[in-house]
Amino acid sequence: MNLLLLYGVLLAGALGFYLWRHRRAHDAHAQALRQSLEAGLAEPPSLHPVIDPSRCIGSGSCVQACPEEALGVVNGKAVLKNASACIGHGACLAACPVDGIRLVFGTDQRGIDIPHLSAEFETNVPGIYIAGELGGMGLVRKAAEQGRQAMQAIRRRLAAAGPAGPDVLDVLDVLIVGCGPAGLSAGLEALAHRLRYRVIEQEDSLGGAVYHYPRHKITMTAPVTLALVGKVKFGEVSKERLLEFWAGVVRQTGLQVSYRERLVGVEPRDGHFAVRTDRGEILARTVLLAMGRRGTPRKLGVPGEEASKVVYRLVDPEQYRGQHVLVVGGGDSALEAAIALAEQPDTRVALSYRSAAFARVKAKNRERLEAQRLAGRVEVLLASQVRRIGERDVVVEIAGAPRVLGNDAVIVCAGGELPTPLLQKVGIRFETHFGTH
Repeated sequence: MNLLLLYGVLLAGALGFYLWRHRRAHDAHAQALRQSLEAGLAEPPSLHPVIDPSRCIGSGSCVQACPEEALGVVNGKAVLKNASACIGHGACLAACPVDGIRLVFGTDQRGIDIPHLSAEFETNVPGIYIAGELGGMGLVRKAAEQGRQAMQAIRRRLAAAGPAGPDVLDVLDVLIVGCGPAGLSAGLEALAHRLRYRVIEQEDSLGGAVYHYPRHKITMTAPVTLALVGKVKFGEVSKERLLEFWAGVVRQTGLQVSYRERLVGVEPRDGHFAVRTDRGEILARTVLLAMGRRGTPRKLGVPGEEASKVVYRLVDPEQYRGQHVLVVGGGDSALEAAIALAEQPDTRVALSYRSAAFARVKAKNRERLEAQRLAGRVEVLLASQVRRIGERDVVVEIAGAPRVLGNDAVIVCAGGELPTPLLQKVGIRFETHFGTH
């Protein structure tokens, strides 16, 4: 009898502990969802999960699989509690035990433009192909597979057209724009089959959107086949490890990538394409657009912005230790950059934002920034505009009056200009998706 009583007490204790933890997690997720809605951050920026409540059993498998902690369980059902943090790598889809998740673009309130593609990833403009994130596939492994398949389709097209004549020796077989998973995979395929190719990348490093992932785990749940490399299988792999692997692939295969070269325009010319970049003109029989949806970083348009000390993302806060740094912008990326810099020893940080208040930012970032401001580590300059960037200073206009700040580096976090208008000029058709794949 005493033994049964002991078992009963232990069972009741375990059940009580479980219910307490469950309630605690529920309250935390519900609070995060409320804060996200109040801050106007309920619209996911790209590919994201939609949970079917009729299927969801509230197991929390998707929550555990999400490295950005964007999902939670509220009232027994999974919800996207922090939509702005979702980067759409799809770990939740694979983790769901009841097939209750779809990955979609856009929402009922905000549509996202996706190009119309054939089964071979060709746009309505013959000879121009799209693979990866721009075409609606943000998953790393599937983007890489799309790049490989798109290049195979391009090879078939080139073979059907026959060899290029001697009058087009300076014309490439294919120009690949972007060196993320899709562009890298396509480039390896082109190299393996000895096509005349070129890969251009507007950033100064490969990786595409992956380069901008937070320092969390990403999940590749199936093998990826890369030309010249073979089958590659990762389980859970960090962003840094994945980028290191890709850099090794580029070194070992000799894949040529032209970094910091940005696409400016494309136009048909004499049976091929004249592609304009910020470095000149490239002629190609076909074009594969494997760039992401982040677009070109939006610039300030002020004197001195071309200086090497001006960058458009924060990669490693420690490299700015002991410097005077100006961060420009009012979104979460700007606040997070300013906070990370302020945590470095002897670093003086100023944050300039053109509006009088921060609007669509996470409450947590707002609170952390305020704590750094009160500690004297960040100077917040609201209703301000950068007017000039000098070698050792910057001029910021505040309430109509110029102010000179000592400065070693400027980090502009002002968003990007999407490539959609540029591609529409070429004649590529887009469809607006409202919560559909």
